[in-house]
Amino acid sequence: MMTLRLFSKGLPAIPTATTWYLTDLAESLGKQGLYTRQSPRKLKVLREHALIESAVSSNRLEGVEIDQGRIGTVIFGQPLLRDRSEEEISGYRTALQEIHERRHDMTVSETTILHLHRLVRGQIWDAGQYKTQDADIIERYPDGRERVRFRMVPATRTAESIAELVRLWDECLRERPVHPLVAMAAFNLDFLCIHPFRDGNGRVSRLLLLLQSYHLGCEVGCYISLERLIEQNKERYYETLEQSSQGWHEGRHDPWPLINYLLFILKTAYREFEERVGQVRSPRGSKTELVQAAIAAQAGPFHLADLQRQCPGVSTDMIRRVLKDLRRAGQLTCLGRGPNAEWHKTDTWQLGNTHING
Repeated sequence: MMTLRLFSKGLPAIPTATTWYLTDLAESLGKQGLYTRQSPRKLKVLREHALIESAVSSNRLEGVEIDQGRIGTVIFGQPLLRDRSEEEISGYRTALQEIHERRHDMTVSETTILHLHRLVRGQIWDAGQYKTQDADIIERYPDGRERVRFRMVPATRTAESIAELVRLWDECLRERPVHPLVAMAAFNLDFLCIHPFRDGNGRVSRLLLLLQSYHLGCEVGCYISLERLIEQNKERYYETLEQSSQGWHEGRHDPWPLINYLLFILKTAYREFEERVGQVRSPRGSKTELVQAAIAAQAGPFHLADLQRQCPGVSTDMIRRVLKDLRRAGQLTCLGRGPNAEWHKTDTWQLGNTHING
C-alpha cells in the first residue's frame, strides 16, 4: 500500500517514458472497439488460445508445470486430476473464466482476493488464507551464499495492509490523483510487496491485474495472454520488481521501473492483438496461423519444444504438420531428425505467405 499511499498525497512527477506508454495505450484503447467488433468466430479462437496460455504461463512462472499432452484435457476437459500441479493449473483456468464472465460483478475486494487464491491453490491446506508466519524472499547463489532480497509485511499486519490497499485503490479511482493505469500497476507492486500468502502471490497478482484492466476498459487480456507476455519477459519482470521494491517499507522506493514494465506489457499485448486479428482468417486455419506466428517470433534456430511452449493449445501433430508443409514450401529447413531436430527459417520466409488449412 506504500505506493498508492504515496500517490494519494498528491500527483507525483510522471517520467517521460510513462507518459509515452500512456499515450500509446490511449490510442490502442481508442481503436479497441474496431477490433472487438471483428468476426466473433475469429475472436473466439483468440480467447481460447489466450485462456490456455495464461493458465500455463502464470503457473510456469512459479515452477508449476504439467505434461504437455495433458494441457488441453486439464484446461478444457473434466479429467481426474493426477497431482497438485494439474489441480493448480485447472484452478487458475477456473479463476480466469470467472473473471472473463463476471468481470463487471467482481469487485477488487478482500473477498475477491481470498477467493482467487482459493481457486489457484486448489485443495492445499491454506488456500484462501493469509500467511500465518513471516516470510522473506531469499536469493541463493551457486556457491551456497544467501541474501534477503526483500522482507515482506509481517503476518500479523497482512489483513490490515490488504484492507488499506483496497481502500486506497478505490480512492484512486474516485479522486484520480494519478492515471488509473498507473494506479493499477502501483496496486500490483504493493500487493507483491505485502506478499499476503504463503504461496500463490504472483498468480493472484496477475489475476487481479487482468480484473483491474477490465474495470479500466482494457479488454486486450481476453484475447492476448498477459501472463504469457510476462513470462516471455520474465528477466525484466524480476529485475524491475526488485528495483521498485527497494525502500518500499519506508516509502522511499522508486515505483516507476515496475509500473513502466506493466504498461509495456499492455502495450505489447495491444500490438500483438492488432496483428493477430489481421492474421486469423478463419477458425479452420487459425491454429496454423498461431504456429506460424510462433515460428516468426523465433530469433534463430528453434526446436519442436519451443513451438510447443508457445502454442500450448495446438497439438504436437498439428505443429509437425505445419513445419513439414513450410519445409515443403521452401520456407524452413531442418537439420536432424525427431523432436530434437533443429529448424531454420530460409531467406524466403515471410509470415502469412503460405496458408495451410488447420
